[in-house]
Amino acid sequence: MPSLLLFTCAAMLLFSSQWAKAQEVAFTVTYIEATPSAKAEAAGLLKQYSDNTSLQAGLMRLDVLQRVDRTNHFAIVAVWKDGKAAETHASESQTKEFRSKLQPLLIGPYDERPHVGLSVGPATGATTSASGLYAVTHVDIIPPKKDDGLAAIKLLSEHSRKEPGTLRYEALQQNSRPNHVRLVEVWNSEEDLERHETAPHTREFRELLLPMSGSLYDQRLYRPL
Repeated sequence: MPSLLLFTCAAMLLFSSQWAKAQEVAFTVTYIEATPSAKAEAAGLLKQYSDNTSLQAGLMRLDVLQRVDRTNHFAIVAVWKDGKAAETHASESQTKEFRSKLQPLLIGPYDERPHVGLSVGPATGATTSASGLYAVTHVDIIPPKKDDGLAAIKLLSEHSRKEPGTLRYEALQQNSRPNHVRLVEVWNSEEDLERHETAPHTREFRELLLPMSGSLYDQRLYRPL
């Protein structure tokens, strides 16, 4: 009996440690809208930013993306070892220089949103594809239904990570608005995404979400830049 108790306590401590480490990881999702005439110049700056940032200490993963249907729209999805690493990056001179050069090319402001992981897989590893199809979706849940909505999103994420063709499926909770969630998906192909969207668990989620939604289900498709 004492051995069982010790084993249980050790397991609980390990779980608590792993959970704490998962909570320390910081995510940022950034939306960038360039004027159509400046999209090539903006894309060039973003590629240079990607090359420079990929070498930075504290960065665990970086995806720089160009929207499929509106090619003057871009997104940056970054994973940092903790919030301090993300803050340090934002304050560095080369980051400020990148944003300063980019600003005159934009329709709207540089829209960076910090997040924590709500339901995520490994923060590093071969979960990115140079030819993959990315879907970044904004989900807005009305505050009275926040907990129900987050539970439904967690369940969807767990199911979706097991589907064929899934390279990554992450649910990220926005720091400043905990009822706002980003779904970041990476699929091998458009066919894999379509199969996912017509799967029973996805249809059930969308039906369940509708009465809890504060805005439209805003899904945007991207390719790696």
